[in-house]
Amino acid sequence: MNGMTKKTLKLSGGCHCRAVRFVATVHSPAAVQSCNCSMCRMCGFQHLIVPASRFELLKGKGALRTYRFESNTAQHLFCCHCGVKSFYIPRSNPDGFSLNVRCLDGLEGLEINCSEFDGRNWSDNAHALKHLSDDSAGQGQV
Repeated sequence: MNGMTKKTLKLSGGCHCRAVRFVATVHSPAAVQSCNCSMCRMCGFQHLIVPASRFELLKGKGALRTYRFESNTAQHLFCCHCGVKSFYIPRSNPDGFSLNVRCLDGLEGLEINCSEFDGRNWSDNAHALKHLSDDSAGQGQV
């Protein structure tokens, strides 16, 4: 990381109606992806992928519904009350969670390195995300 020090932050977030709430431990600077796949493009999802060990659902398990498409691997979780997808289990990292940066309560202290991800050509590019849910590797840059 070119001499840069990683900070560890505990951030909370959730859906619009607050029925779904979570907390996650993230590293700053954080690698965030803006994806152009059909799903992310339509809902404006900005991905911050964390290992499952750094994610905790605080409330709302019963309010979550799952949408799956194409490979049926990704678990697109959304609140049944307000419809917001604040996090999901991604196909690229089924051992982690992708948080929507736009659903975090605050970004104080979080440095974001946002990069474009070509999700339209997912099969050709998914390997670049695999390391993001590796608990031992932390959250490095893509």
